Amino acid sequence: MAERPAYPSDLSDARWALIAPRLDAWRQARTDAGVGGRKPTYDLREIFNAILYVNRTGIAWRYLPHDFPPWQTVYGYFTAWTSDGIFTQINYELTRLARTKAGRAAEPSAGVIDTQSDPWISL
Repeated sequence: MAERPAYPSDLSDARWALIAPRLDAWRQARTDAGVGGRKPTYDLREIFNAILYVNRTGIAWRYLPHDFPPWQTVYGYFTAWTSDGIFTQINYELTRLARTKAGRAAEPSAGVIDTQSDPWISL
């Protein structure tokens, strides 16, 4: 496949290196479990870049530019990753990494709960 011009929403090599292991492990686990039925055709980075493009531009899936994998494939990965909690896992891993890099503990030690309700209003 010919290399396409980069979009502003594309991941840099450094950012891709942070999330690629999680996506590769997900794909390998599905392959080992016999889920999917056929051999993967498209590069996970291109699929992730297509999801970021849709997220950034707000376009409908069907309007995804033709230099990305087919929109049905991209949407299929998006729904699978969402239902399998991959985006949540990546978010937690990147948060832990950012906290560690900032010299903090990887896991927070406290949390704050705030409400918008007024205790003086009675129903």
